[in-house]
Amino acid sequence: MIDRGYYGEFGGAFLPEVLVATFDELDVAFQNAKNDPSFWKEYTDIMSTYSCRPTPLTFAENLTRHFGGARIYIKREDLNHTGAHKANNVMGQGLLVKRMGKTRVIAETGAGQHGVATATMAAKFGFKCTIYMGEVDMERQRPNVFWMERLGAEVIPVLEGTRILKDAINEAFRDWVTNMDNTHYVLGTACGPHPFPEMVSYFQSIIGKEAREQILEREERLPTRVYACVGGGSNAIGIFSGFFDDPVELVGVEAAGRGLASGQHATRLSSKDASIGVAQGYKTYFLQDNNGQMKETHSVAAGLDYVGVSPILSHLRESGRVRFEAATDREVIDALSLTIQKEGLIPALESAHAFVQVFKEASTLSKDDIILINQSGRGDKDIFTIADAFADPKWQDFIKKKAEEYHHA
Repeated sequence: MIDRGYYGEFGGAFLPEVLVATFDELDVAFQNAKNDPSFWKEYTDIMSTYSCRPTPLTFAENLTRHFGGARIYIKREDLNHTGAHKANNVMGQGLLVKRMGKTRVIAETGAGQHGVATATMAAKFGFKCTIYMGEVDMERQRPNVFWMERLGAEVIPVLEGTRILKDAINEAFRDWVTNMDNTHYVLGTACGPHPFPEMVSYFQSIIGKEAREQILEREERLPTRVYACVGGGSNAIGIFSGFFDDPVELVGVEAAGRGLASGQHATRLSSKDASIGVAQGYKTYFLQDNNGQMKETHSVAAGLDYVGVSPILSHLRESGRVRFEAATDREVIDALSLTIQKEGLIPALESAHAFVQVFKEASTLSKDDIILINQSGRGDKDIFTIADAFADPKWQDFIKKKAEEYHHA
């Protein structure tokens, strides 16, 4: 699939000259590690002893009974240390940073899970750490900001642009240009210039490897469909990669926000609102106007409102290997509520997008079919957003009080 960082016509590395040597160094370090069998063993060892790998596969018995169709299984990436699949990528990149002899890491974050994971990795390995986060995302993800700072990271609010994920990425790249000698940029998703899409996908492939083994052990057959939410795309590629060579339908679910007609959404691959362009060092589908200027995006889930998408997923859409759908904010809250009530599980708002599409389709399949959902993160980080969405007066008073305390801290 890879041709010098390209996936079909997507990908590449569109870099200012000042960054070329740094990316070459990173690519060489990654390829050497990838070709060293001891590196993958070192990686899986630390993920099993420091995180929670292999994460379990949970049979959603009550949801299966509720919809009366396919058997529903959930891959529990929410049980990773720091609460999401993000730990897979950052721990792998941390091992690379050690190999390269660098002492400082920087990262961008939207939902905050990548920021917490990066700060955790930096504490574990003894790196200095700086996290860039849009001001809007800092407001709606206050618990994660708190933990990043407690872990020793400097969290810098991004006040430019729309003050969300794409702006945080821009700021992180600016930092890297100034501090290349001692700093590694721990990009959080399978986007950006080569080798980031390949590298992040490599570390996240641990999800799909495990899930395939687990479902075969449990059911002695492969699932009919595999679902995952899609922001940048790392959790989706991670679980999909385990089934690329199998006759399994793969479904990615994007953020329809307040509805496609509203223009307030983040659908790059499930609507016609995006077009192919080059930005932030790579070629993919972006939500952009006719002049190539990036549009504003919206999602109730801070981790899904990115303006671009992984070049790998763009290629998989063009080839027809992955089907893409979209879920609105309202549908996400409803699906989250049902999952909590029926299974006692609290998916992250990002992950709940995948549940929406499963709930639309499960009853159309037979009881002999199997559905697999990647629950990429847990929802405790979203407590303020979820409480506000449920419009509970007691909770809204609590939220207001906590927000005031946070700003005065």
